[in-house]
Formats: sequence, structure tokens, C-alpha cells
Amino acid sequence: MSESVSQTHHEDDAHLKALGYQTSYSRTMSLWGNIALGFTYLSPLVAIYSLFALAVSTGGPPAIWWIVIVAGGQLLVALVFGEIVSQFPIAGGLYPWARRLWGKRYAWLISWIYVWAMLVTITAVIEFSTGYAMEIFGVAVTPESTLAFAIGILLVALLLNLGGTKTMSRIARIGLAAELVGVVGVGLYLLIFQRRNDWSVFFDTFGKGDGDYMTAFVASALVGLFMFYGFEACGDVAEEVSNPGRRIPKAMYLTIFVGAISALMSFAGYVMAAPNLISIVNGEDMNPIPAILESSLGVVGAKIFVGVAVLAFISCILSLQAAASRLIQSKARDGMLPASAWLSKLTPRTKVPRNALFVASVIPIILAVVIYAMPDTLVPITAFAVLGIYIAFQSVVLASLVQRFKGWKPAGQFQLGAWGLIINIAALLYGIWAILWLLQPGASGNFVADWASWLGLGVVLVAGILYMLIARPASKSDAPAGDAIEVANKMRAAAK
Repeated sequence: MSESVSQTHHEDDAHLKALGYQTSYSRTMSLWGNIALGFTYLSPLVAIYSLFALAVSTGGPPAIWWIVIVAGGQLLVALVFGEIVSQFPIAGGLYPWARRLWGKRYAWLISWIYVWAMLVTITAVIEFSTGYAMEIFGVAVTPESTLAFAIGILLVALLLNLGGTKTMSRIARIGLAAELVGVVGVGLYLLIFQRRNDWSVFFDTFGKGDGDYMTAFVASALVGLFMFYGFEACGDVAEEVSNPGRRIPKAMYLTIFVGAISALMSFAGYVMAAPNLISIVNGEDMNPIPAILESSLGVVGAKIFVGVAVLAFISCILSLQAAASRLIQSKARDGMLPASAWLSKLTPRTKVPRNALFVASVIPIILAVVIYAMPDTLVPITAFAVLGIYIAFQSVVLASLVQRFKGWKPAGQFQLGAWGLIINIAALLYGIWAILWLLQPGASGNFVADWASWLGLGVVLVAGILYMLIARPASKSDAPAGDAIEVANKMRAAAK
């Protein structure tokens, strides 16, 4: 067994060396650890708890079908990513993929958007988690206590990440178990034993949209769009996984499957168990889940669930932190960031990018302070995070499609064969639709809130373009780029 593992690691390291990199990380993450990382980043529990009331009050119970629609669209994206990571199992995910598929400047700008979206996502998840944590400790919710708990939770995740890949993988698996208990277990219990509503509610518009239900239904799409990303994090740690060319694509699509099933059970369970569903549909109760849990599980049961939720939130934050730090380290390793030498360092003992992890913690803390000073900024920056990640995803999907038209045939262990081109086109069409929806301005009358996605994207883009033009990071990097076809041809020739 040990000889087999050693041989696999040797082959993985040889593949990485052929791609222009020396092994720096420790390959100690298993398939299930990789799935757990992606799943806890995707986190159905976080998405359902955060957006359940908004989805139902906007589109009624039929909003549940967005989980199926978006899961299907993102599965197409995950399959495209699977072919790419199988050929390029390099730490950092979207950045090295875009670099090898298109070029240095393209990859730099796309990953700039992506890393900021991830840092903002960390901040948003921390903010959503504080209510759970304060409830466990019996602390009153105030701006000050929210800020203190946000920083404390982030530091706990940082300390766990600094423990190394094995520690991160273990915590991710614990988080996976907590997520499955919190969404699948509770969802099934509610569906089997606590049904107060009929199944027909999932096909009832409840008068939403004033005769134009499609508008109301589309407006509730955020429940799915916010949920189904995170699977790409499986590829961010490619150099820490044994046999990544085969295991990471599998981890990506399994994350989508398990996430979709879990989310459907959870959403359906809360709808079916709601003692006063009409009040949620009418927007009169915008925080209904605690009441549903207490009425179904009792006070003690609800408290236990809160503890499970805190574990899931911490694991989600840990996974986000890990993915962001690997992206930062990957760009720094190629000399593409300020202080690249410092940011690219790995700790000698645990083989983690400690300095990049610090950056992935300090910036969310600064953003948490901004939210403390200006509470209304939480929703706008969260809106930017979702948009930024979808743009980064589709930029890679587009680059993949362009290379296919130029003659690229993926040469990794995971291949879609003749279906590759069709799936790539379908994934791009889905992504364009999602981005166009996310770019729709709000209708609150508040300019900043209504145009938050545009404003956030504009600020990040302008800052990134200015840095790229002034500092010219691409010209300082001699790492390989734009060589997808060449690498694929060499891999096929070597396999003969």
C-alpha cells in the first residue's frame, strides 16, 4: 500500500514538474477530504439559512426549483473545470487554469476579481455565522458583539488552517458531517414527522407577481446562484491531493450532487414544517427558521442544531480561507503580486502558505470593521461576491471554449470526449444568463444598494487594471502561459 501511494505521489510530482513547478505542498488530502473541502465551501446550510425567507417571500415555495436549475447549470461548469484541472493539477485553481488556457494578463485580471470575491465571501459568511455563535453563548446581538464574534471566529479558522493540510482536511470532514446532519438529517426529520403543509405548495404561486409569476420566480433565483459555487475549491488545493487528475474532477461533481440533494431536503423540510407558511410568503416573517426548528425540535433540539450550525460555519470559513490562500500563493509564486516572495512562502513544517493565510484573514477583518461602521454595506458587498465569482468562472469556461475551437483536446485522466464541446457551450450559455441576472439593478430607490454589483465590480476592475498597467506584473513573470494545446500534445505523446 505504501509503495503504491509513493509511486502515485512520484507520478503526481513528475506531472507537476513537467508543467513547470516543483513540489512544495504535502499530498496528504484524501478524496473525501477534497470533497469535504468543496462541500463545506458550497455549504447548503449557510445558503438555506441565509436566503430561505428571501426566496420564499419573493417567489413563493416554487423557488425551490432554482436549486435544481442552478445545480444543473453549475454541474456543466464543474465538468468543464474537471477536464482542465485533470490536465493542469496546479494549486490556485482558476488562476493557473486561465493562465495556461489564455495568457498572463487575462489570468491576472480574472484571478484578481476572483480573489476579492472570495475575501468578500469570507466576510459575508462570518457575518452570517455570528448570530448562531452568540446564541450558544447567550450573548446579546449588538454591533459590538457581532464584530467581536466575527473576528474571533475568523481567528479560530486561521489557527486551524495553520495546523496544516491534514488538520484542515479533518476539520472539513467534521464540517461535512455537521452539514449533512444540519441539512439532510433535519430536513428528513421535518419532511417525515413534522409536515404541516401539502406537497402542492411547491407548485402554488401564492399570487406572487400580480399575474406575472415568471418575474417573481426569476427574482428568487439568488437562492440557487448564491449556493452553487465552492466546488472549484477542490482544485485550489490540487498539489495537496494524491492522484489529483482523477480525484479532483470526481470531487467537484460529487460536491454538486450531494449539495443539491442536501439543499432540496432542507428547503423542502422548512417549507413543509412551517407552522405559518403564508406569513413567510407575505414577507411578514423574514427569520422563520429558528421558530420552525423550535416548534418541531423543541428548545433543546433547536439548541443542538445551533451547535451543529456553528461547526458548519467554521468549516465553511476554513475552506474559504484555504482556497483563497492557495490562490494568492499561486499568483505570488509566479511573481504576479506585490511582495510575491513573502506571499509565496510555505511553512517548513506544515507546508501551508502562512503569509497568504494572514492576508486572507486580515482583509476580511477590515471588511468586518467596515460593516460594523456601515451595516448597510453587508448586502451590497455580498452581491458583488456572487457576481465576481460567476464572472471568474465563466472567464475560464470561455477560455476553454476558445482553445477547443483552436484544436485543444484535453489530455488529463478525466475527459468528456465528444461531449466536451457541447457541454462547454452549454456551460457558457448558462453562465452568461446567470451573470446577466446578477447584473440586474435593484428597485429599492437607494442608488448604492440597487447598483451594488456594478459598483463593486467597477471598483475592483479599475484597481486591478491600473495595477496591471502600472506595475506590469505579467512582464515580470516567466512562468508558462497559453500552452494548453502544446501540453496536451506532449502528454499524449508521452502516453504512447
